[in-house]
Amino acid sequence: MLIDIVTIFPGMFAPLYESIVRRAVREGLVEIRITDLRDHTTDRHRSVDDYPYGGGPGMVMQPEPFFRAVEHLRELDARRGKVILLCPQGETLTQAVVKRLAREDRLILLCGHYEGVDERIRENLVDEEISLGDFVLTGGEIPAMALTDAVVRLLPGVLPAVSTQDESFVAGLLEYPQYTRPAEFRGLTVPEVLLSGNHKMIREWRRSQSLLRTLRRRPELLRTAELTAAERKELSDAAAADGLSFEL
Repeated sequence: MLIDIVTIFPGMFAPLYESIVRRAVREGLVEIRITDLRDHTTDRHRSVDDYPYGGGPGMVMQPEPFFRAVEHLRELDARRGKVILLCPQGETLTQAVVKRLAREDRLILLCGHYEGVDERIRENLVDEEISLGDFVLTGGEIPAMALTDAVVRLLPGVLPAVSTQDESFVAGLLEYPQYTRPAEFRGLTVPEVLLSGNHKMIREWRRSQSLLRTLRRRPELLRTAELTAAERKELSDAAAADGLSFEL
């Protein structure tokens, strides 16, 4: 996969060259290129923004630098790539969205700023818009890093397949509690079932804990999860015991 990131702050992306993403780049599993939007301006001040038509606070990012940047990137590589604008108005980033994007062969990520981008960018250049959630950041750089990290870890060869098959959101649930050595720490102990060596009991405990954690933290996820009749009863009983007003 090739991931191009267009930004006015290239120096913000140093974290992408650490940890698992760094290893994926080094092993040739993904190429990440950072493009300075100001390199695609045409005036001596390297301007990327201007006052909004109709008045109002702040500045709006101009269309020409973004169009020129994307056109230049496509000249460098024949793959068209999916152009994504990181902005508060976009679709919320979820694991399902990440899985879909990980199947692309190229992503071109545009980092917005100020009061946003000229609408002609949204309507004529961008394929989709993505947001991290219902809050506003100073720019699209942190969302671009989060999206890149989430996508890269799902690319073939980056992580063992088992590592991404049994984690939060994969099956519509939150992940079960995890423990490691020592078995006792300051009087706090690991659940006995995890020390039993009985894999069937461990799987059942983990499933039960995953259901209960989802009920208590993200109950809306349960409405689309595949549940057995016994699991539905377990959740109903737990909700009643916890005083939760929730119905499956």
